[in-house]
Amino acid sequence: MISLKRVICAASAFVGLAWFGAAIAQTAAPPPPPAAPAAPAATPMPYPSMTAPLAANPNPATFDAGPFGKIMVDGVLSADAFWQSNPQFGPFGLTNDSYGDVTNAQVILNKTDGVIQFYVQAGAYSIPTVGVPYLRTDQLDHNTFGYVPQGFVKIVPNSTFNVMVGALPTLVGAEYAFTFENFNVERGLLWNLEPVVSKGVQLNVSKGPWSASLAWTDGYDSNVYTALSGQVTYTFKNSDTLEFVGEGNVGTNHVATFVTPLAANNGQIYDLIYTHTKGAWEIQPYLQYQSTPNIRFGGVLVVPSGTTWGAAVLTKYNFTPTFSVAGRVEYVSSSGGANLLGYGVGSNAWTITLTPTYQKGIFFVRGELSYAAVGSGTPGFMFGKTGNADNQTRALVETGVIF
Repeated sequence: MISLKRVICAASAFVGLAWFGAAIAQTAAPPPPPAAPAAPAATPMPYPSMTAPLAANPNPATFDAGPFGKIMVDGVLSADAFWQSNPQFGPFGLTNDSYGDVTNAQVILNKTDGVIQFYVQAGAYSIPTVGVPYLRTDQLDHNTFGYVPQGFVKIVPNSTFNVMVGALPTLVGAEYAFTFENFNVERGLLWNLEPVVSKGVQLNVSKGPWSASLAWTDGYDSNVYTALSGQVTYTFKNSDTLEFVGEGNVGTNHVATFVTPLAANNGQIYDLIYTHTKGAWEIQPYLQYQSTPNIRFGGVLVVPSGTTWGAAVLTKYNFTPTFSVAGRVEYVSSSGGANLLGYGVGSNAWTITLTPTYQKGIFFVRGELSYAAVGSGTPGFMFGKTGNADNQTRALVETGVIF
C-alpha cells in the first residue's frame, strides 16, 4: 500500500511539473502561426493531348462562365525559321529554300467538369511534315481543317464511360497534328499516311488497366460518314502501354479533296504501338500497315490498289527538367499500283529527325535537323525542282509560349 501511494504521489508531482513547465513555455514564447494553405493542385489542359517534351501550362486561366460552369482557357503562340535543301513542287507551286512562319496562334477552351463537357481549339497553325512540301500557315488552314480544326462536346455520365461528338483528333497513329503536341516539330512519313481530324462520334470506356474507343466518322475529313475506327490500350504495372488501333472504310467513298486522299480514304490502316517510360527515357516503337482497294468510276479503274508497310521508333531523353532531346527514325515502303507515298509507284523512304528542346515555364525553344531519303522513286515525283533528287535535309528553329 505504501509503495502504491509513493507511485501515485510521484506521478502527480510529474504531471504538475509538466503542466507548470508548459505554462512557463507558453508565457515565454507565443505559439507558431498556422501553416499556410496548400497551393491548389496543378490542372493542365486535358486537350489537346501532348506527348512531351513540351508541357502544358500547369496553372491555366480559369473563368466562371455562369451556366456553363468553369472554363479553362489556354493557348499556344509560336513561330519558326526554316531551311531545306532540294525544295520540291507542292500543290501551290515550287516551295522555297527557306521560310519564316507562324506555327501556332491558337486559343484552347476546355470545360472539364459535370456531365456535359466540351473542348474547342481555334486559330492558325502549320503542320510541317518531313519529306513533304512545306505549306505556309495561310496556305494550309483554309485548305485543310479551317480555323477551328478540332472541337467536340463530351458527355460524361460516369468515370468509366464517355461519348465525344464533333471534330475529333484521329485515333490512328502515334503522333498528333500540331507541332507543340509531339516529340518533334515535324510530323513523320507514317503520320502522313494517317487521318488527322475526323468528324463524327466516339465512345470511350476504361476499366482497370484496359481502355478502348470506338468511332464512327468521316475518315480523312471527307464529310461522308462511312469510316469505322477503334483503339484498345493496355497499361502495364510499370506504366508502359501497348496499343492496337485500326480504321477502315465500310463503304465506297468517291470524295477526293486537298485533305482527303481518294485511295487512303477508301482503305484500311492499322498500328501497333508500344510506349516504354523509365526515368529520363521514353521510347515508342510502332508498326503500321495500310491497304487500299481498286477504285472505279462507272466501271473504269481510276486508282489501282496498293499497300504500305512502315516502322518507326520515337524516343526522348530528359537531361534536366528544362532540357531534353527527342529523335525519330522511320522507314516505309509501298507496293501495288497506287502512289501512296507520293514518290512514285513502288517507292520506299526513310527519315531521321533530331530535336533538342528547352522549356522554362511557359516559354520554349526547339531546334530540329531532319533528313529524308527515297529509294525506288519515280523521276519527277521526288525532291528538287525537277523531282529527280533522292534526298532532302531540313533545319529549323521553333520558339513560343504555351500559356
